[in-house]
Amino acid sequence: MATSSHTQTSVTCYHCGEDCTDPDITLQEKVFCCQGCKTVYEILHQYDLCEYYDLNNKPGVNQRITVRSDKFAFLDDEKIAQQLYLYKDDTQAHVNFYIPQIHCSSCLWLLENLHKLEAGVQRVTVNFSKKEVLIIFSHPATSLRKVAETLTAIGYEPYISLQDLQHKKPGPNRTLVYQLGVAGFCFGNIMLLSFPDYFASAGGLDATFNSLFRYMNLALALPVLLYSAQAFYKSAWSGLKHGFLNIDVPIVLAIFVTFTRSLVEVIQGNAGYFDSMTGIVFFMLIGRVLQDKTYQGLSFDRDYTAYFPIAVSVIKDDQEIPTTLPAIKTGDTILVHNNELIPADGIIVRGKALIDYSFVTGESAPVSKAIGEIIYAGGRQLEGNLEILTIKEVAQSYLTSLWNRDELKQKAVEPMSFVHLLSRYFTWVVLSIAAITAGYWAIHEPARIWPAVTAILIIACPCALLLASSFTNGHILRILSRQKLYLRNAQAIENMADTTHIIFDKTGTLTGKAGSSVMYYGTRLTPEQEQQIAVLATHSTHPLSQAIVQYCGTPANNTVDDFQHFTGKGVCGWVNGFFIRLGNANFTGAYKKNEPDGSVVYVSINEKFLGSFTIQNTYRSGLRQLMQQLQTQYPLSVLSGDNNNTASQLRKLMGGHAILRFEQQPADKLAYVISLQQQGKKVMMIGDGLNDAGALKQADIGISLTEDSNNFTPASDGIMAAEQLPLLFNFIQLCKANKRIILVSFALSLLYNITGLYFAVQGILSPLVAAILMPASSISIILITYACSEWQGKKLNHGALRQRDDKNHIPD
Repeated sequence: MATSSHTQTSVTCYHCGEDCTDPDITLQEKVFCCQGCKTVYEILHQYDLCEYYDLNNKPGVNQRITVRSDKFAFLDDEKIAQQLYLYKDDTQAHVNFYIPQIHCSSCLWLLENLHKLEAGVQRVTVNFSKKEVLIIFSHPATSLRKVAETLTAIGYEPYISLQDLQHKKPGPNRTLVYQLGVAGFCFGNIMLLSFPDYFASAGGLDATFNSLFRYMNLALALPVLLYSAQAFYKSAWSGLKHGFLNIDVPIVLAIFVTFTRSLVEVIQGNAGYFDSMTGIVFFMLIGRVLQDKTYQGLSFDRDYTAYFPIAVSVIKDDQEIPTTLPAIKTGDTILVHNNELIPADGIIVRGKALIDYSFVTGESAPVSKAIGEIIYAGGRQLEGNLEILTIKEVAQSYLTSLWNRDELKQKAVEPMSFVHLLSRYFTWVVLSIAAITAGYWAIHEPARIWPAVTAILIIACPCALLLASSFTNGHILRILSRQKLYLRNAQAIENMADTTHIIFDKTGTLTGKAGSSVMYYGTRLTPEQEQQIAVLATHSTHPLSQAIVQYCGTPANNTVDDFQHFTGKGVCGWVNGFFIRLGNANFTGAYKKNEPDGSVVYVSINEKFLGSFTIQNTYRSGLRQLMQQLQTQYPLSVLSGDNNNTASQLRKLMGGHAILRFEQQPADKLAYVISLQQQGKKVMMIGDGLNDAGALKQADIGISLTEDSNNFTPASDGIMAAEQLPLLFNFIQLCKANKRIILVSFALSLLYNITGLYFAVQGILSPLVAAILMPASSISIILITYACSEWQGKKLNHGALRQRDDKNHIPD
């Protein structure tokens, strides 16, 4: 009878209030519908946070965690909240909080399950290294204030300061600095109080003072053991909880072994080794603080000072002025062309907006916005030109984080790296060596067990090995960004170095805007028609459209109705009641005839073909030397959407073995890249991001060129200023040098570990000396990789100067 009642009666989940038709998950006579609800309750109970729940009342889905104070009431002010939003539409809002309380993997788990505590939260992404969380929530269901209060209630109060929107270079972790200060103070005084023991053979003090000083050393060692070494304890414990022996486990063992041995020695009336124990912590903390400061500096430079080499059109005195991202200020009026990325939050002041926010939200459906509405950075305009009044300065870190989203990365499965394998097995190897050494000396000379084992636990650490790769990659990324080549991440450096075939787009890549000449052939155009054509052309960022605008003259009015852009074909729209098409012959209904050499754009008005513009471009200066350098090491290809009128001149530039393909649609370019990859080639694709986004994304490394424009495409792995294209060979050589620097660093690190272990297992290496050598090795690796990287960077600078001194101007 009891069984029948059990199967037919639904029980309410103690945590969320949902019905449990099969209540098998219980805790202390409380029933939960799933393991997640049970675990959240356990965590809240563990941290004494259950008081925030009204557990005496009937549990249900309407329960909320409440914060007793109204300290976040200011977030109800929409003007203040607007400054914190990264993105907001009718259904969701994105906000990024700095949460200094994040410290372990348990924090990650709880924060990523925030939706179980606050129903309106949709997704939480934690950046553990920066202690930041990106929260996406439904603002009709909850509010920014409620989200902040929920975080506070579970022990993760967000640090909110509107002044922090003005980016300042971060300093080292303050907690680590305080711990280092305590360790340094105690270590210095213990060394001072240990002098009588150091010079005991010379007479020293009487036994009473010696005993007093030893107990004073014990008292000074306690703050180091209980406070300064916490960073190592937390890291080691976090790894052990997940069944993983990380590199801090041997350090913690060394600290405990040294302290315990010293405590026993002092109790027995002998001198302890508290100087060694505190020295271990002190010097290890020095290394950790320096590492943190180095990485924070590299990260800051990448996010805030090394801006994308793209320019945005700012409207000043009715003139379009190309302006770099750092120069964009609040209150500037920005002209966003069709298919350009919106670089900053702003209010629409002219034009119709059809925004593709897939870069931000992952949703492919475009969003319509009207004049007076707010649009957010990261969207792409899909319907003609748009003028916006900026309400925030450019957030480079936000654009970088969007660009580096996992969804945009190559989907190839990468093998486990050397670093991961090292972290996984290194500690076991160290512990095994320590155990073997202890067994050996236990038989032959027991007095050497303690110094040998302790020295092994300290000296053998893969910190230098782990530093070599990440620090070198970070520094090379910074050097490249100084030269206006901005790569997505460290993997792009490796892909660039491994390139075996290079593909170039032609128009806008090999050719530039400077020196273009335009001729019109066909029915004579009236001044009104020229202005109408110019109006339509201003809505396209294609280099040929910009050349047509220069030929026809900049229009006073740039309004286009029903503007449409067809990739690889052309553009069309209504201007003052006339329907105009600009594009290839098929798109405009034109018939092909023998045209002079150059790129051809056909024009029709009201579906009547009128004529064509022939644009004769000039190749960028410095390309002849670049192609001579590349031809010796790489097969080259050119994929152009233009006709083959310039084939002979292009052949002279690219060399006799280059593959030239003309009248290539975007699908053709993509198919060509895939065909090369199927042959085992590592493909680099260089284009302007307009008609080759698919090929850029498919290539092993895709580089998008920019020239006073905002042609940035998230499909690319790198963004390069167009004037830097002649330095491509130098960039590739620098990426190859990066691999060599890492290998040299690995070799030096392994040599350090082997040498240190050689002396440690013999028991002739002092634990204090080992504690000094270990961070010293990490610092030395940083200095070596920095010096080698800077040397390679100077070679790159010299190459750039030589390229500028030896410019070649090749007419099309």
